[in-house]
Amino acid sequence: MASPELAAGPGDSGGELSLGAEEEAEALAELFERAAARLPGLVGAASKEQLLYLYARYKQVKFGTCNTPKPSFFDFEGKQKWEAWKALGDSSPHQAMQEYIATVKKLDPSWNPQTTEKKGKGGKTTFGGPVVSSLYQEETIREEDKNIFDYCRENNIDRVTKAIQSKKVDVNLKDEEGRALLHWACDRGHKELVSVLLDHAADVNSQDNEGQTALHYASACEFIDIVELLLMSGADPTLQDQDGCLPEEVTDCKAITCMLQQHTIGKT
Repeated sequence: MASPELAAGPGDSGGELSLGAEEEAEALAELFERAAARLPGLVGAASKEQLLYLYARYKQVKFGTCNTPKPSFFDFEGKQKWEAWKALGDSSPHQAMQEYIATVKKLDPSWNPQTTEKKGKGGKTTFGGPVVSSLYQEETIREEDKNIFDYCRENNIDRVTKAIQSKKVDVNLKDEEGRALLHWACDRGHKELVSVLLDHAADVNSQDNEGQTALHYASACEFIDIVELLLMSGADPTLQDQDGCLPEEVTDCKAITCMLQQHTIGKT
């Protein structure tokens, strides 16, 4: 994501700083916060690539090196954000701030960093910083509108378990896309919930409308512990989706690929 066009050099941090190291760091941090406050007003001028670029640097500044699991299989925007952040590796927060500030200046050459932005209704912050587009928004569902799949996605083990034990919900119930509760639990990385569903006779080899099994979901999201659990519970690594892809072909994790191949050999 760090394209040459957007990359900033050491002298492109929004002003020459000739103070002591500590004062310089404080000045840069303050400038960064002002740039973040300016960004919501520049969304219309920014491309999706630029928003991802800025998002990744905001995360690097606030949280350091990417330390969160890869988002779920169908969370396309989440994966884009995660990959943009992950690509920064161990880049320093100092560099990330410089690049963030430089990009905001490119979007608005007339921006005066000495002017403090007023926070209006759109100035709230969420997981990724200022809410500047759908890239920064998370869907919220009212409690009264939630169904069993919502409880599964949010890892509400108690609700899901009680619903299954009461026979009000079939453990192998599927949504409109053919995804069972087990698919969703694997997709979100909820290992304990996966174990609970399997203990209640969830079909470990159930396929959705695209032919994908729980093993496809867990493999694609690189949840190695869940892949191992599924295999121990009888998941078939030779089942292909409708495009002819095996679980081992949808992951970039070498450890998972090796594990799946070993189990495939064991089945032949």
